[in-house]
Amino acid sequence: VIGQPTKSKRPKEPGENKIRPVNKKVKPRNPKMKERESVDSSLKSQSILTQVMDKGHFQKLAATLSLAAGQSIELRCKGNNVTWSYPSYLDTFKDSRLSIKQLDRYSQLILANSTAADTGEYSCWLQLCNGNKCRKDETKTGSTYIFFTDKEELFVPTPGYFEIVYLNPDKPTVIPCRVTTPSAKVTLHREFPAEEIETDGTDIIYDAKKGFVFQHPTSDHKGIVYCKAESQGAPQISIKYHLLYVEVPKGPPSATIAVSSSRAGLSDRVRVVCTVLGEPDVDVNFRWQYPGQESGRPVIIQNFWRLINRGIGHTTRISKSVLLVEDFEDIDVGNYVCIAQNLQGETTVATKAELK
Repeated sequence: VIGQPTKSKRPKEPGENKIRPVNKKVKPRNPKMKERESVDSSLKSQSILTQVMDKGHFQKLAATLSLAAGQSIELRCKGNNVTWSYPSYLDTFKDSRLSIKQLDRYSQLILANSTAADTGEYSCWLQLCNGNKCRKDETKTGSTYIFFTDKEELFVPTPGYFEIVYLNPDKPTVIPCRVTTPSAKVTLHREFPAEEIETDGTDIIYDAKKGFVFQHPTSDHKGIVYCKAESQGAPQISIKYHLLYVEVPKGPPSATIAVSSSRAGLSDRVRVVCTVLGEPDVDVNFRWQYPGQESGRPVIIQNFWRLINRGIGHTTRISKSVLLVEDFEDIDVGNYVCIAQNLQGETTVATKAELK
């Protein structure tokens, strides 16, 4: 019943009735499609993902699809070893409305009683496996973005009421206020001073599938913002987003190392700490080299990180790796080396521990 209003609206669109006769011209277009497929494999990928309609009919999916929230949907992907991708929260909350089955010739994804929160990208691809190693078959993939429209929920619901977004000067920043109705009019607003932020289509653009995109973030953009959406009714407000400007130089980790005591006694506890200051969203991996490593000397290693606010909207991530020697012995005397690595490279720092 919920799906009927959307079906009754579609024939009213001008030009909708003119689409059918075009199907008669499919044959002359085939050679062009083949040429384009060799250049762009994404055209091929559409053929392996279909939607199951009423009475056993199947429909190839376009790049986007709009359904009324409350409907159930069944998608199929051709192949005997298929992997799916869908909105992550369905996994996070282990949602029982979602079921995936791999059958002989296809994989089936069913989402029952859809909600506005299910809005997002649904994709699948064929896995090519050789023994235990598998890779994605780039020529056999399919993807569609589904809007589950809901007049009561113009914005895709989020787990919290407040979200931190980092403004990095080296890459675009997304304010993720996505909508469930692609035709909704969405504007961006600053909380203080209260004003609408102009979307010029160049430096700041709006994408219904992503939200507002700041192409070249600066410190001027920091502050608290929210989005407003309108679609045939009262406007709705999104959650608030706290924009923090990141000002950490690019490059290998900036690491330091310190030992609790450079001269330790027998049976003392010795703690060596490796610390890295970096960008909030950049992971740091740690490796250690220490005196008793080759002989299998037991040590305890713990890694953790936290965010600190350096004032004026600037945020830094502190990552630490702690190596603990519970019972210091002769074998533990020597150099302790920490190797910290991020996507830009690695940094090595060292310190020494001796016996008293």
